[in-house]
Amino acid sequence: MPRIRRPFVVAATALAVCTATALTLGPTEPAAAAGNGTRAARHTVDEPSLTGSAKLARQPGDNVHFRFNAHGFGEKARGTFYASHHIGKDWGGYFKGRIDCLVTGGPVAVATGIVTEMRFKNTPGMPELGDLRGKRFGFTVLDSGKKDQLGYSWAIDGLPKNSVGKCLGSAPFESLEKGDFKVHHWMPPRNPAKH
Repeated sequence: MPRIRRPFVVAATALAVCTATALTLGPTEPAAAAGNGTRAARHTVDEPSLTGSAKLARQPGDNVHFRFNAHGFGEKARGTFYASHHIGKDWGGYFKGRIDCLVTGGPVAVATGIVTEMRFKNTPGMPELGDLRGKRFGFTVLDSGKKDQLGYSWAIDGLPKNSVGKCLGSAPFESLEKGDFKVHHWMPPRNPAKH
């Protein structure tokens, strides 16, 4: 019987221990999401996601930013969203919240979320924004590489005020000035229809 060398046995044992540990512990979650110290949503490879941040292409002085960190399918989605809008130095603010639904189709993601926090400074002569906390808004992203587009559920209203149903948004009609969104498409397997 040939003699097995000791370094080979040590390496094989170490590999077996590492593999067993990885299988026991399962996937790990990132410590924090990019930007503002927000915790990342826990995610796995086999689920849809919408991540990234961008500034919309608008006239000078009209600054609109969106950020998403959404993972999970349908009503099991989790994560956060952030939207800010400032016109000049006198009018503007932000609102943010938790994602409650996410669906993807190829390079398109539709997500909704409930507003949990907002700060807004109203100015005479400018549109007035009421309390948005507890309202659900929808967002649609088309991930086209360098030419991403975004839509939001208040497109027709002009200002965010009316809640929408889960996973409902508008067509992605806004272009980005800078930034990038990433859509990872995934759908759960479907059971064949029974006849």
